[in-house]
Amino acid sequence: MPRRLLPLINQTGPHGSRSAMTCHYRCGDACDKPIPNTSDNQHMSQVLTSVVARRSLLMGGAAASVTVGLGATLAGPAAAAGEAAGKRRAPAAELAFRPVQPNVRDNVTVPAGYDYDVIVSWGDRITPDAPRFNVYKQTPHAQAQQFGYNCDYVGVLPIEGKKNRAILGVNNEYTDPELMFPTDWYDDATQKRIEMAAHGFSILEIERGRRDGAWKQRAVGKTKLNRRITAETPMRLTGPAAGDKRLRTRADRKGRTVHGTFGNCSGGMTPWGTFLSGEENFNGYFDASGDLDPAYADSYARYGLTGEGRGWSGVDDRFDLTTEPNEPYRHGYVVEIDPHRPNAKPRKLTMLGRFKHEGATTSLSEDGRVVVYLGDDERGDYIYKFVSRQKFRKGNGPKAHEHNVGLLEDGTLYVAKFTGDGLDDDEYDGTGEWIALTSATESYVDGMSVADVLIDTRLAADTVSPTKMDRPEDIERNPVTGRVYAALTNNSARGADHPVDEANPLDSSMVRESLDAPLTSASGNRNGYVLEWVERGNDAGATAFRWNLFLVCGDPEAPETYFGGFPKEQVSPISCPDNVAFDPAGNLWISTDGNVLGSNDGMFAVPTRGRERGNVRQFLTVPVAAEMCGPLVSQDGLTVFAAVQHPGESDGATFEEPTSTWPHTDRFPRPSVICTYRIDNQRIGR
Repeated sequence: MPRRLLPLINQTGPHGSRSAMTCHYRCGDACDKPIPNTSDNQHMSQVLTSVVARRSLLMGGAAASVTVGLGATLAGPAAAAGEAAGKRRAPAAELAFRPVQPNVRDNVTVPAGYDYDVIVSWGDRITPDAPRFNVYKQTPHAQAQQFGYNCDYVGVLPIEGKKNRAILGVNNEYTDPELMFPTDWYDDATQKRIEMAAHGFSILEIERGRRDGAWKQRAVGKTKLNRRITAETPMRLTGPAAGDKRLRTRADRKGRTVHGTFGNCSGGMTPWGTFLSGEENFNGYFDASGDLDPAYADSYARYGLTGEGRGWSGVDDRFDLTTEPNEPYRHGYVVEIDPHRPNAKPRKLTMLGRFKHEGATTSLSEDGRVVVYLGDDERGDYIYKFVSRQKFRKGNGPKAHEHNVGLLEDGTLYVAKFTGDGLDDDEYDGTGEWIALTSATESYVDGMSVADVLIDTRLAADTVSPTKMDRPEDIERNPVTGRVYAALTNNSARGADHPVDEANPLDSSMVRESLDAPLTSASGNRNGYVLEWVERGNDAGATAFRWNLFLVCGDPEAPETYFGGFPKEQVSPISCPDNVAFDPAGNLWISTDGNVLGSNDGMFAVPTRGRERGNVRQFLTVPVAAEMCGPLVSQDGLTVFAAVQHPGESDGATFEEPTSTWPHTDRFPRPSVICTYRIDNQRIGR
């Protein structure tokens, strides 16, 4: 594929291409702060010396031929896993669209023969009582009935008996007041209340649009399913930790009712038709008016709670750690939302642990139990898995629904340990195990109760020697092959604060050498990678697995990159994988966040098997300074849904002087959900 990379702009910054504004408002400048995980858990140090020595020697010469995955050997144990489990698989489906070239346009760019529609944008009416959006007449009450800000996770669930209608669920992760509000237009208290209402989750009914793969928002007066969930919506705390003394506050003496959800990043959908929403950077919302309780010092430190928040305590004192030290223990969970029952309270699932949840994607074990894969999006944190005790029941009846809704409150929570195989084969692969942390009734961590493990999950995991990872984000299981894929976005501290190992291979010297940059300008694993594993017996409920690196992202001309064994000169450059999804044929779709190769972020598709395995193709790019979120490929293969988050969030941008105006409906940017489709009404990618 002929291509020309853009200049390597922003390569020297500590945040890649992500602006300091984004880092501040989304994650509270987490990358500028000490890494919370100070445990001595290793990064497979038993293979560190030999692996790094081999790779350093190889990179000094013709490094383009270095293998860092199971490309040649995947036809062995990993590829045979589906057959070993007695499953028949369809032939690999090759992708045929012409890749989009890297660019810096202020628009969504799609391949030839494709188009896209905006389904919903920040401020659009969700409920019948919502006023039409007017950026100069915003109120907390209006925003609580309008589509929220900075959309991230996108889920679509069918409506029984309505073939051409569906329910769209979207996380509204965070707000940026510099782009949302005209300067000096609103007083501080009103502005903060509006921001609180712009967080959370948006649910809206959608219907088929102008083409087979197109969708649009259904008129708000024609549906009863639309709903906004905000930072103030009442929710139930469920599972074994509910009612624990650390979850009790002055407003909730029983520790079972909490108001609001915020910092919601990725998510998932359950087999019984609910949305799962992961609370991620919740720690950045809490202020402190005075001293912090020393009894909570270790816990606060492990979760990055410093008392430097967004100032919300000025309008709601539950965000003041000094007066309400227990409030942060009520956040950092997976939230379950039932879109078919608009009056049902969302449920915070303590059984899935408390940490910076990137998402929560489900699968079924061979015997029918529900499995949830979970990533803790922090430099040096862990990958988790939950397996329910009871089995999923098919059917839409009330008894089946009642049974299934309880599945995520009773089971076992595990954390992953990756081990290199130690072979002198110049490959990054090995074995792994899931270490049990707790069941609903018994803790497996010495000195910690079940509630201790579920509330201070990071501290519990630190004690059992799991593997530190590079910002484990979205994790999905391939519905065709059963292999599992995890996006590990990046870690600028790789090789400095964090050692190199087989599952986390790139260090600062390799990146500096490959980019021919000064020693002080580039550091660590800046482009990220995609990890692939297969559970023993291809059973999602198993406690052992084999893993390999599927993609080592970056400029294909750089020696350390690897694309599943596919010829590097034919692939699209890709940087900072964030979210992953699958189409019905089992091709992997990847969205990126923080591309450091000079182009806008975007979406990529790559086959995971067959002769095209590893052939990364760029499917679209997003506007200036935006992040590509989602994605989701419809079951009929006609549509790719995605969220365009924080367009125009560049350093120095203001409401009056934006760097993007996408989707170009106003003089300022509006984060939006889009759908992409072929104009000839055929399946995506073919």
